[in-house]
Amino acid sequence: MSDLYDEVPGGSLKLKGGPGIKKKKKKSKKDKEKLESYAKDLIDEGSKSSEKIQPLRVVTKTEAELKFEEIQKKRLEEKVEKAALKSHKERVAELNRKLEEMTEHYDIPKVGPG
Repeated sequence: MSDLYDEVPGGSLKLKGGPGIKKKKKKSKKDKEKLESYAKDLIDEGSKSSEKIQPLRVVTKTEAELKFEEIQKKRLEEKVEKAALKSHKERVAELNRKLEEMTEHYDIPKVGPG
């Protein structure tokens, strides 16, 4: 019986990710204060200088993107109009009709006499 367990490695389980779990460092108040002071300095320098800060990149949409958004809006409006035409009673009746037409494959078939 002891022969079976001679080749089994011992010790605790080895988990993926190395020797231990690394925790993220929390930002201290000093770091936040440094960032705030740095931001204030940048704002002050920008307001003192007569140069205007220009954006790095202006995002413009292509013709295809504009057309796509326009078509989406149109389809959404049509969908809303279609939904607004039906009353609650009509929607319930339509749902009941669909449920009646569905096959009832979850029912247990009757097997044998009786």
